[in-house]
Amino acid sequence: MLVMSDGGRVLAKRPTKPKMSAAMANLQRGDVLIVERVDDDEPGDWYVQVLMREDNTFQLEYRNGLAAEHHQTLTVSREKAIAAVLGWTEGEPGWKDPFMWINIGSCFENSDQSDN
Repeated sequence: MLVMSDGGRVLAKRPTKPKMSAAMANLQRGDVLIVERVDDDEPGDWYVQVLMREDNTFQLEYRNGLAAEHHQTLTVSREKAIAAVLGWTEGEPGWKDPFMWINIGSCFENSDQSDN
C-alpha cells in the first residue's frame, strides 16, 4: 500500500496519480512530499521523497529497503520531479534514468543497526 505524507501528517492512503501530481504541483519552498510503500512482507523503508529547496530546485531521494540503498539527486524541473515520483509508484523500469543519482546511504548506515 502507498501512503503519501508531508513528513508530519498523512495526506492520503493509496493516493491516486492525480492526487500525487496535484500535491507535487503545489509544493512551495521548504515543503516535502513523501510517498512510502508500506508492505509487511518487505523489510526496511521503501519510499521516494521530494523537497522543494529554498533555491527553487527539487531534491529527490529514494530508498530501497536498507540505508545502503538511499540515493539523492537534484533537478530544476518540477515536471521531471513529478514524473520520477509517479514512475517510482508505478514501478516503471526507467523512472530514475533522467537523473544522476548519488548514493547517500553512508549518511544513514547506523539507522538500520539501531532498529535491531
